[in-house]
Amino acid sequence: MQLPICTAIAALLISFIGILLLVINTEEIKGQAQLMYGIILDAGSSHTSMFIYKWPADKENGTGIVSQHSECHVKGGGISSYAGNKGGAANSLEECMEKAMQEIPKSRHKLTPVYLGATAGMRLLNISKPKESDEILKEVADKLKTYPFSFKGATILSGQEEGAYGWVTVNYLLEKFITYGFVGHWLSPGRDTAGALDLGGASTQITFETKQTVENKDNLMKLRLYGRDYQIYTQSFLCYGRNQVLFRLLALLMKTQGSDRSIVHPCYPAGYSDSVKLSSVFDTPCNERQSHYKPEDVLQIKGTGNYDQCLGNVSRLFSFNNCSYSRCSFDGVFQPNITGNFMAFSAFFYTHSFLQKAAGITITSPADLKDAIRVVCNMSFQEMQNTFPDEGNHLGDYCADSILLQVLLINRYGFNDLSFPRISFREKAEDTSVGWSLGYMLSLSNLLPAENVLVRKTLLPDAWRAAVFLFSLFLIASIIFLLRTYQKNATKLCC
Repeated sequence: MQLPICTAIAALLISFIGILLLVINTEEIKGQAQLMYGIILDAGSSHTSMFIYKWPADKENGTGIVSQHSECHVKGGGISSYAGNKGGAANSLEECMEKAMQEIPKSRHKLTPVYLGATAGMRLLNISKPKESDEILKEVADKLKTYPFSFKGATILSGQEEGAYGWVTVNYLLEKFITYGFVGHWLSPGRDTAGALDLGGASTQITFETKQTVENKDNLMKLRLYGRDYQIYTQSFLCYGRNQVLFRLLALLMKTQGSDRSIVHPCYPAGYSDSVKLSSVFDTPCNERQSHYKPEDVLQIKGTGNYDQCLGNVSRLFSFNNCSYSRCSFDGVFQPNITGNFMAFSAFFYTHSFLQKAAGITITSPADLKDAIRVVCNMSFQEMQNTFPDEGNHLGDYCADSILLQVLLINRYGFNDLSFPRISFREKAEDTSVGWSLGYMLSLSNLLPAENVLVRKTLLPDAWRAAVFLFSLFLIASIIFLLRTYQKNATKLCC
């Protein structure tokens, strides 16, 4: 009789353990995932920056959590500044590319994509000197191919692409598309997105999601990101970056003052003087070349620091007529009404930051902005130098830069007392520089296959503790049951 009882108990015990393994929660434990890396070279009009990004090699649902690993700023001007200087653009990249060789593990070199995207500076060069533009792109491409990375191309981004990728970057960093939940899976928060405002050296971009009808289809982009569809308005204005606006101001003042030898400049501070070659003023498609000027002639500039006159001259660079749509920003370009929050970066951030510091004003409204600009434009150059000795060569440009910011944001894009406070001026978010490059890297990383990682099933820690407790309890109960059964049998036998 003892044998059937023991057999039954053993079978019951085995069944119990099997049920535990089936019903108690388990999780997949992956072998240690390595990182994947990607390199983006942002070849802007005034300089080139290299950004190294990283993400888990196994990825979650095919999408990596991309973050910035490091950055490197190339010495010298943008690659477009090397037109006619054979090998100059390629050689300028060497120092940063050598840094990438050191920072990315050697085992990952062949798997690391590298991409160079040129923006408005090269767009302008491609208009004025297409042959030299092609030569620069070829030489930087040949240079990047000499490194043991996976070269993906060196191209000129369109203004629309630059604006759209900048918008993707902003909303990714703000976790408007997705967030990583505590359970270890992507969550789709479905939040309202933020618009992107970018001001570079040769162009400026505005991009935001809109449910309004986009009357000019050239301004419309439809994106599908993380399971959702987005309709965005995007526009890039070539020749409205800060550097090109400064050149255009010089040409305008030469024309209105009737001189190609010397001018007075209301946007430069009183006490400031400078001289520039006429070739630097007119060697750009943004300025109409004067037939009589000699490239080597020098223009003398004397600053007067007059806010109202500066505002009037900067405003003349924008055309506010000939709108064939229901609403235009400027130059006949359609723009729907702005909605939602915005992030302003690049030169928008640097100018706004200087304004607050120089004027001692926290800028939260258009009125605050105008008051701060008046303070800066009324400062003498000597006063600026004494107060901000570390600002360097750009110190004299801040009045013009600030008024450009005012004209763009308030007068043309249409930010007002209600919408202006919803602009966040940022250089970085989550330790990542804001710009188009991360948006492009996100797109590229999603196209790269995830690595296969060893997966095994394991009980969660709490489940392990519960299983051990129940098993011990069941074992004790079984032993007690066996002892009592044995005693009963022994009693029957002896009686």
